[in-house]
Amino acid sequence: MGARRRYAGGTRRLAGLALLAALVSVAAPAGADGTTPVGGPALGTTGLVVDAPGAQALPRVGAASYLVADLTTGEVLAAKDPHGRLRPASTLKVLTALTLLPRLSPSSVYTAQSADANAEGSRAGIVPGATYTVDQLFQALFLVSGNDAASALAHEAGGFRPTVAAMQATARSLGALDTTVRNPSGLDAPGQYTSAYDLAVIARAAMQRPDFRAYVTTVQAQFPGKMPKAGHVRKTFQIYTQDRLLLNYRGAIGIKTGFTTKARGTFVGAATRSGHTLVATVLHSGTGWEDAAALLTWGFHNRTLARPVGTLDAVAHTSAGKAVPAAPVRSLTHRAAAVPSAGGLPLWVTVPLGLLVVLVLLRARVLLVRRRRALRRRAAYRLDRRPISAMIPAPATAPSSTPRTVRVLPAEDAGTAAGTGS
Repeated sequence: MGARRRYAGGTRRLAGLALLAALVSVAAPAGADGTTPVGGPALGTTGLVVDAPGAQALPRVGAASYLVADLTTGEVLAAKDPHGRLRPASTLKVLTALTLLPRLSPSSVYTAQSADANAEGSRAGIVPGATYTVDQLFQALFLVSGNDAASALAHEAGGFRPTVAAMQATARSLGALDTTVRNPSGLDAPGQYTSAYDLAVIARAAMQRPDFRAYVTTVQAQFPGKMPKAGHVRKTFQIYTQDRLLLNYRGAIGIKTGFTTKARGTFVGAATRSGHTLVATVLHSGTGWEDAAALLTWGFHNRTLARPVGTLDAVAHTSAGKAVPAAPVRSLTHRAAAVPSAGGLPLWVTVPLGLLVVLVLLRARVLLVRRRRALRRRAAYRLDRRPISAMIPAPATAPSSTPRTVRVLPAEDAGTAAGTGS
């Protein structure tokens, strides 16, 4: 019994340590390392940030990270973990297009390679050896999020490595410091991350280009098939946009959807109503475009009440030397733990505390397993030490306590019986 109390007390102490570590991680202030988040101090939170007295409550969306802002002025109206680094999926193609559009001529003709046709994930249907214009490749890049088109455009621009380097340079020039590029398609890759803030900054720069706006607002297009035989006309087939916001939301003007198993739903959406254009970015969402639509609707309804909590003018912050390096990666478990907070948590504090919590939980599990084994051994020992009599099974029925009845013969009967017996 005493051992059981000691075990329970030890478990409670371990649970207390885990709770203390969690509370410290939530309460740690942002900017403890002396830096300021890009876009403004309020955007350093890992929880919600909004300043809209009298406005409607923010919609409850499933995204781990999001941001809604005025695309024209750059004013950030609300955000959740805006600098949390998460996987971008195909929303990274916005950066791909922004980087390659100035470098490639729409009329240039590209001959597809086997590497293009065999690209992993979604594809437009590029055929090795077939020719395509850059304009057609950009249409496939946006309408069906073709990873084969991303591969072809990268090869046309000089190859994967030069394209990735150029994309990274574009992100840095915009002040998108949370973004690390590993490929032009956005497919999951080690170290490839972006943030809701960076996606908004990149989208704002891209939407200033007329050719980009034309691509993201296109609903359908004709895409060429395989090369025809001599004397025959090359056949085409229709491709349609995957942007459900563009098809279902009033005033929508694009921009890009994305999904992978690890990234979950990602989305960048923009819309114009009453002369105002808003952008919403979401990461790690169950229903990307629906979350973006809910945030855009909130923004349009409460735009006049919401005071800016930050700005998309990231370059002004980076040029002033106030920029924070890329934020720590946010995992799925972080999404569940995100709470409204006045500040974020530096990486040098997050990592030790996270390790401490994991070690405490593992230690508690080890102690629980040991305790169960000890109880089983003690029970087996007591069974072996029982006396032999205790091991003899009891009879199936208990003996009766009723006295037996003996018949006594009368005297004459006794004599007769005796004579007869001689």
